[in-house]
Formats: sequence, C-alpha cells, structure tokens
Amino acid sequence: MKIGVLALQGDFIEHQQMLEGIGVQVIQVRLPAHLQKLDGLIIPGGESTTIGKLAVDFDLLEPLRQFGRERGIWGTCAGAIFLSKDIHRQQPLLQLMDITVSRNAFGRQVDSFEITLNVPALARVGDTSPFRAVFIRAPLIDAVQEGAEVIASLPNGRIVAARQGKLLATSFHPELTGDDRFHRFFMEMLK
Repeated sequence: MKIGVLALQGDFIEHQQMLEGIGVQVIQVRLPAHLQKLDGLIIPGGESTTIGKLAVDFDLLEPLRQFGRERGIWGTCAGAIFLSKDIHRQQPLLQLMDITVSRNAFGRQVDSFEITLNVPALARVGDTSPFRAVFIRAPLIDAVQEGAEVIASLPNGRIVAARQGKLLATSFHPELTGDDRFHRFFMEMLK
C-alpha cells in the first residue's frame, strides 16, 4: 500500500514514521501530482487555517476533495477540522465528512491532556485494550450526521473520533503515542 501524508504544515513526519514502522510506503504530498497512485492520505495535526490557506495556495483544495470522494483520508486534530463539513466559522475546508467540529474545544496549549479511551472499533486490528490519546489544542466533534458513526468518545460522552466510509477523523494525535493501532486501523479501512 502507498499512503500520502499531507506535508504542508504540522506533524507529518510523525505520521510518516508510524506508517513506515508498519511497512507502509509513504509519499509526502505537497502538490496535486503527488496524489496520483496513492491508496489513502493522512492530513496531520497542525493549524487548520494554515493548512487550508496553503492548500488553496498550492491548488490542492479541489484535488484533495476529489481524492476524498474516491479514496480514504484520515484527519488528525487539525486534519479532522479540515475534513469536516462545518466548523462554525469560515475557512477553507474539504467538506467531505458529515461532522461538525469545534476548533480548540478544550482550550489553549496549556490545557492539552492525555486520557485513556475505549475504542471497540480497534477490534478490527485485533486489540481493543485502552488507547492512550494525546489532545493538543484539540477540536471536538460536536455532531455526527447520518452516514457517519462515532468510534470514540470521552467518558463524558463528548465525541473525539468518527468514521464515514473510508474517511476517519480523530481529535487526538495517535502518531505521538508509539501505539500504531489507529494507523493499522486506517490501513484496514482502505482494503
């Protein structure tokens, strides 16, 4: 399998290292031509307005939308924002996933935290032990519309991961944990 990692801004190197650690060929995506012959794409955490502006500047917005209509995309943190249809404000979005997201829902950088989540969907990769999730200036998935499903929530019920077909959104950063289960889960989604 060949997976792209959007390499405009954010923690794309960490995703690349996780993918390479499970034997996946990785292409850093910066231009529309880099999307050719990819099986899937990861949009990393970073700053969603910057990612959106750079996607516009590099003429990537429409090619990314088209890619997501045909193949799988996983957005982590800012990438989840970029995938969503609504974020309660105006900025460039792919508008591919039927979710509503609130940016910086947990507060500022100093309010970042880690928590253990139960993610039954990880049974698909054979391990449903609790997942240690890292939240850094994280968004929250406010609502999941018809067609999308919740795959992880905080103990208080707030949604932090959702899936829709071959699209995946996580509010947290699995690439920072050393636990490759979400990366393997995404690979399984693409099969």
